[in-house]
Amino acid sequence: MTPEGIISAIIIGAVIGILGRLLVRGRQRISLLVTILIGIVAALLGTYLASLVGVQDTAGVDWVELLFQVVLAAIGVAAVSGSRGRRRSIL
Repeated sequence: MTPEGIISAIIIGAVIGILGRLLVRGRQRISLLVTILIGIVAALLGTYLASLVGVQDTAGVDWVELLFQVVLAAIGVAAVSGSRGRRRSIL
């Protein structure tokens, strides 16, 4: 992967992660770095899912692919935030 590809993956991951974080209600006790990592993974999985469904390459903006990515990011943020909250309450 080229340096430009890595930088664009980080930027896109940050945007997707933050959008996913906005969809989750309540306070999320995760760092910005974890949010970006969740966003990167959600962007990759969302693109893969869009290619399976057949909506990866459409005319104009790929809204369905973006929707897949943001929903997956919201699920990831909720899962990580919820698991961290449970661990702290036990200790």
